[in-house]
Amino acid sequence: MGIYLDHAATTPLRHESLEAMLPYLTEHWGNPSSIHASGRRARQGLDEARETVAAILHAKPREIVFTSGGTEADNLAISGYAWAASSRGRHIITTSVEHKAVLQACALLERHGFEITYLPVDGDGLVDPDAVAAAITEHTTLVSVMAANNEVGTVQPIAEIGNICRSRRIGFHVDAIQAAPFTPIALDGWQADLVSLSAHKLEGPKGVGAVFVRQGTPLVPLLQGGSQERQRRAGTENVAGAVGFAVAFALAADPATQASEAMRQGSLRDELLAGLAAIGGVRRTGHPTRRLPNSASVVIDGIQGGDLVAACDLEGVEVSTGSACTTGSVEPSHVLLAMGIDADAAAGSLRVTLGRETTRDEILRALGVIERCVGRLRNASGAIRVEQPATVSGAPSA
Repeated sequence: MGIYLDHAATTPLRHESLEAMLPYLTEHWGNPSSIHASGRRARQGLDEARETVAAILHAKPREIVFTSGGTEADNLAISGYAWAASSRGRHIITTSVEHKAVLQACALLERHGFEITYLPVDGDGLVDPDAVAAAITEHTTLVSVMAANNEVGTVQPIAEIGNICRSRRIGFHVDAIQAAPFTPIALDGWQADLVSLSAHKLEGPKGVGAVFVRQGTPLVPLLQGGSQERQRRAGTENVAGAVGFAVAFALAADPATQASEAMRQGSLRDELLAGLAAIGGVRRTGHPTRRLPNSASVVIDGIQGGDLVAACDLEGVEVSTGSACTTGSVEPSHVLLAMGIDADAAAGSLRVTLGRETTRDEILRALGVIERCVGRLRNASGAIRVEQPATVSGAPSA
């Protein structure tokens, strides 16, 4: 049986979520906007899911907007707020290591006359809150910073940035999609006005996400055609998806579960990083301590990340690379480049992310496969094995 170590890409659906969803796929399949009995039953399921998500966030149900996933959640939060606040200014601040759903939403706004400041990060992927404060102008309306990076796992100083935004009366959006399984979403502690979430990153179904929109926060809907989601997101809601999302989120956000899984997965992650370092020529990327407990990200000398992923897959180990693959070409990760890692090194990136069902035996088996595959690839390319791990931008080896 294969070993799945790509939980940052997606997670397996919890059976509790599937069981909760099934009635809304087979029995209560009405349109929640209909006023007849079938519609009312579907509406009940949707309302209960919204109440559950709101309770986890210590928010009001009316502050939760269900979307088709994390990408739409990010787009709605950024573009929806930017256009709603455009009469006050057209300047937005974000970082150079955000998910493409944020960066491309900002790029589109740039084409419509908005000014975007892309803040740099240090060698560990951290943004400086003082840099956020310094970038704010009289035209700034929104700051968008992810809680934790999806490629290297670095956790950003969200509370400090949120306090800066609140003191300057600037909207603050947090992409919490990757952080949600491991980090309590502290809306007031973060001073966040908008927070994006995605179900399939926390063992919920694909195709459903949510945006927390703090009461009083202006938002222009991206989708037109109906009055669903309090006129903030047109289109018939994915009731079964919302129900499955709520169940998975409630299980993942349980404080005891979150703490125990962070400790367990963090210990396995550290053992994994130590094993990778022993291969030689392997360098950790991301912050050494301010990182998600399930995230191990490295660059490996003498190989191409895509080749290693394919080789591991043939031996039943599923991992990923930080490179963004497009048809006919492989581009180095924008995250690694922003962290000061050169393009040649970034081409050898490997991302290994753990999950709730990952075992120590799987980690040890995966390490054996990765070591064998690295050796074969280096031999095939004529690369010389590096016996002593180097460092990236002053960071210690894995």
